Amino acid sequence: MRLPKGSAVVYRAFGAADAESTAKALRRLTRARGLLLLIGADDALAGRVGADGVHLPERLGHRSGRIKRGRPNWLVSAAAHGQAAILAARGADAVVLSPVFASRSPSAGVALGPLRFARLARASRAAIVALGGVNNKNAPRLLSTGAAGLAAIDGLLDLG
Repeated sequence: MRLPKGSAVVYRAFGAADAESTAKALRRLTRARGLLLLIGADDALAGRVGADGVHLPERLGHRSGRIKRGRPNWLVSAAAHGQAAILAARGADAVVLSPVFASRSPSAGVALGPLRFARLARASRAAIVALGGVNNKNAPRLLSTGAAGLAAIDGLLDLG
């Protein structure tokens, strides 16, 4: 399976001892395949490995504007689970809103559903990306919601 050129891959190291070597390997791979690399919650690591930007968890979304001002060429994205977090991520290029559909993720709460997702996406000034339970069967339900893109974790495994 190959992601379309221009897609972004998010590497969340979670404090791994080999984070830098893994990020460098991912940087080489993403460059070779025409993909973007975002480093989760670590703008210093992103800078060291030449990443295309950062992805911030919801609790750090308020840093979006500061990071973007310091690195205007970076892609800065932030996670959100509702309107307050979308607003807090002011300055981000994109906000990844989840969960849209039921998800197996241990951190996923109650699914927003396509209608609530659409209401939040249309009310936002930021580009809103749909995450959470998105797969090839339910993705068409998001076509008219105002979603700027789709993100997937398990959905990438379910391409049949």
